[in-house]
Amino acid sequence: MDAAAIAAFVDAVDTDPAVEVHGLMVLRHGQVVAEGWWAPHTAERTRLLYSISKSFTSTALAFALDEGLVDLDDTVLRHFPEYADEVGASQSASITLRHLASMAAGHRHDMWREAVAGDPKDPVRGFLLSPPDEAPGNVFAYSQPCTYTVAAAIQRRSGQRLSDYLRPRLFDPLGIGEVGWLCFPPGREQGFSGLFARTEDVAKLGQLYLQRGRWGDTQLIPAAYVDDATSVRVTTDEGNPDWSQGYGYYFWMSRHGYRGDGAFGQFCLVLPEHEAVVAITGGTEDMQAVLDHVWEHLLPGLDAAAIDEDAHADLLRRLTTLGLPPCQSESVPARAEHIDSVTFSMASSSVGATATAFSSITVDGAGDGLSVTLHERDNALTFGVGDGEWLASEPRDARADVVPVAASGGWIDDDTFRVEVIFLETPHRIDIDCSVSTGTALASWRGTPLDGGRLKTLHRPRD
Repeated sequence: MDAAAIAAFVDAVDTDPAVEVHGLMVLRHGQVVAEGWWAPHTAERTRLLYSISKSFTSTALAFALDEGLVDLDDTVLRHFPEYADEVGASQSASITLRHLASMAAGHRHDMWREAVAGDPKDPVRGFLLSPPDEAPGNVFAYSQPCTYTVAAAIQRRSGQRLSDYLRPRLFDPLGIGEVGWLCFPPGREQGFSGLFARTEDVAKLGQLYLQRGRWGDTQLIPAAYVDDATSVRVTTDEGNPDWSQGYGYYFWMSRHGYRGDGAFGQFCLVLPEHEAVVAITGGTEDMQAVLDHVWEHLLPGLDAAAIDEDAHADLLRRLTTLGLPPCQSESVPARAEHIDSVTFSMASSSVGATATAFSSITVDGAGDGLSVTLHERDNALTFGVGDGEWLASEPRDARADVVPVAASGGWIDDDTFRVEVIFLETPHRIDIDCSVSTGTALASWRGTPLDGGRLKTLHRPRD
């Protein structure tokens, strides 16, 4: 592969203000040809994959089908018969797992809010009590309860949480280490989102599908399922070119190959025609821009006729020095050379700022180095802040959830101290501007978490 093409991709994403990449792995013929992480992100960290979780759920479905736990033509009510009387003769009664796996349950929009509102204790019931707009199988709508319900059926039939079911079947054979999966309600893993795993784990999933379900000498999942899951089961027209190529079983078709993807730039790209896999993790809302850069800069390198050794050496050096810029600060004003301990209340959101669950922020310079505490109504997180650099830390407050962060801060004018916080196990970061004159702080997410941003969901759940 042409190393210059990978370098061109790195240059393109680093200079695109709409894109922030955190991790990159490129595999060719089963070998890693390039990998790099933008500091303070690192290779060993698990991270929230958002909807790439669906592709792992698709893999759980492959195992469940092969073991006879479920069938694609099963109705949902076959696995949740307790809701049959309430559903009655509505079109919900005819929704099958096949419809759910291809996002063709018959609704015209995402039904998650309706499902949770209908029954917050069991969204499967809430989903079934919201009949589809059209006959199932006739219309595509990217709807979270579709995957949630498939995951719930597998967990019910197997008697295990999804991650426990996948551990001996997928995670251990592929060498995937510790993972975590957010639950809703407690004890039922979401399926459609919430999986925390490494960038390398995403690449391994892609490689398994590239090899049509085979890993080493073992056929882990049937090749026929891989073929079905990664071909068009329903047409799509989502407005962007790579979201209008059709949908399989929790895999999107792309202009080149197919993919699993997750919000804010998580990608598992599989390119069978090139025997290649590209895994990308990031923090961007313009996901089409990321794919555009892959197709424009990286893809041509897969057809390279010769290897430029100088370009290869330059790329290796580049990949070991990747990093996100820390907070850019001014000289410290004389009246604020030292902050003993000041608590700033969070101001109401305004233009350019988004609402946050944090109620206040305490900036403390009384000890060795600067520290910050983010306060929620029933939680808190304390961490150190780097000056002109990222300082990675674990929480010091025993009351806080275990939320790995990296922070950088400084004065951006004579009145405003800024703290930039990266939540290392997620795509997310937040900028908090603290005004000394008003005693208030204004928080701005760079990509607002889909649940609004709460400490307990900004890290991998630990049992």
